[in-house]
Amino acid sequence: GRVDFMLKLGVIGTNIITDQMLDAAKATGKYELTAVYSRTLEHAEKFGKPYGATEFYDDIDKFFEEGDFDVVYIASPNSLHYQQARKAIENDKFIIVEKPAFVNPSEYSAIESLLAAHPKARLVEAARHIHTKIYQAALKKVDEMKEHYVQGATITVMKYSSRFDKVLNGSEPYPNIFTLKYAGGALMDLGVYAVYGAVTIYGEPESVVYFPTLTKTGVDGKGVAILNYDKFTVTLNFGKTANSHLYSEVYGLKDTLVFDSIFDTRKVTYYDADQNAHPIEAPVEENSMTDEMNDFADLFNNPDDEEEMKKYKHWLELSKTVNSVMYSLRQSAQLVFPSDNDQE
Repeated sequence: GRVDFMLKLGVIGTNIITDQMLDAAKATGKYELTAVYSRTLEHAEKFGKPYGATEFYDDIDKFFEEGDFDVVYIASPNSLHYQQARKAIENDKFIIVEKPAFVNPSEYSAIESLLAAHPKARLVEAARHIHTKIYQAALKKVDEMKEHYVQGATITVMKYSSRFDKVLNGSEPYPNIFTLKYAGGALMDLGVYAVYGAVTIYGEPESVVYFPTLTKTGVDGKGVAILNYDKFTVTLNFGKTANSHLYSEVYGLKDTLVFDSIFDTRKVTYYDADQNAHPIEAPVEENSMTDEMNDFADLFNNPDDEEEMKKYKHWLELSKTVNSVMYSLRQSAQLVFPSDNDQE
């Protein structure tokens, strides 16, 4: 039968997203924070003590070799995910990597090989929205629409980042998320949600093109991507240098499915052919990371369960497709990160 232990959690990266994850972890009642890695011990303690953590590290190797935890949550800058995930797999941990998990397909395939060599490890990408009940209910509705006719979608994820102020003021060093060195930019930070949206709704596109608006640091501050499918296109509109109030829409012929947000989905409305509105009914958690943390706990507590393995393989497939689409989008826009060159 299924078992549920309290999972011991170690974290890498002490920022707002880590706080939100820990709040969600607490809501599930399935995790306890034990270990924190940060660049300084002082920082690790300041972050971890209020959550009851007892182990603090500023040395990543010590963290993995001596830390008492089952699950590691990686929320460091994007460019560091790969090396940190490698260490985690080599130490047979369960791993939650914040999106985007990896920077390019060669990193991804190296991780796949390493996972095959360490059958106890499990690695999931924290694409929170695809785990929510309302998003899954919305996908079911799309399946019904597909039986008749689909015309693609327009997906928007655009929110002004307060960290862009520093870029505008010219106050260096610029925030990691606005640097090529740390694999930053709009596509990597918010665009990934839009790509996950397209891929979960329609699968892998046949070809893609990305038109970025570059900032002075060399990364894309915002941009528009077009994903070509067999009989339609999907437009992605995302950015960190402006605020959008647009919904995201999936088009049938006369009917439309409207998301208030593709990544923090709270409300989805189906407009039928006569334009009558039907709300999609599903429970919505207060913290949009709670559902994924529950899903991940089920997998980590029953890592060899047939049902769990089926879900796990599906998540990995999705994650791999998203990684590949993201890389193609960057190639289209000639956006190169340092780690692309290491891998070629």
